[in-house]
Amino acid sequence: MIEDLKWLGIEWQEGPDCGGPYAPYSQSERRQHYLVAWRELRDAGAIYPCTCSRKELAQAASAPNDADDEPVYPGKCRSRTDGASFKEPAGVNWRFRVKDGEDVTFDDLHAGCQSFTAGRDFGDFVVWRRDDVPAYQLAVVVDDAAMKITEVVRGADLLKSTARQLLLYRALGCSVPDFYHCDLFLDDAGMRLAKRHDALSIRRLREEGCTAREVLHRAGLA
Repeated sequence: MIEDLKWLGIEWQEGPDCGGPYAPYSQSERRQHYLVAWRELRDAGAIYPCTCSRKELAQAASAPNDADDEPVYPGKCRSRTDGASFKEPAGVNWRFRVKDGEDVTFDDLHAGCQSFTAGRDFGDFVVWRRDDVPAYQLAVVVDDAAMKITEVVRGADLLKSTARQLLLYRALGCSVPDFYHCDLFLDDAGMRLAKRHDALSIRRLREEGCTAREVLHRAGLA
């Protein structure tokens, strides 16, 4: 990915390839930062251990969800109060307990005012996985706060994730950055282009002989 971005002529000042004042930049090297946040949430009672399997969650889903989004949790384990007895997060999923009915609202710099309702649009979400890996929602919040990020730019498919992350920023006492959610590139059927659609990946276009300018032109960025 870094090689492809450089080929396009995009430059940056910090990152896993060039270092910077908030290194390390690879999440695999930042476990201790995530553990500090996990312990803070555990001690505050903001998260709880969950032993529900994926099969159980799929069977309990009461409404369709975005294919790549986390389904609304039915609440089987949310009454658990034994979180403080866990010294390490491994072995169970850890979920953030949302306040059902709370509206999470924010102004997106591109999409405008956004509002999602906890318990309806999203439920108690995973912050640490049973295989002992911090989940996306927790990792990016911890990294943004530690690296003093002031503006997050990403795809519109993550608007709902922003609502979840705002609850984590608040629970951890972190400053909230501004958000800009870009429109997605869609195929002829209206489906978003993803990594699994290799035919239109930057790497594939390079291999087919496209120049960087041609790729940028296709993306409307030339």
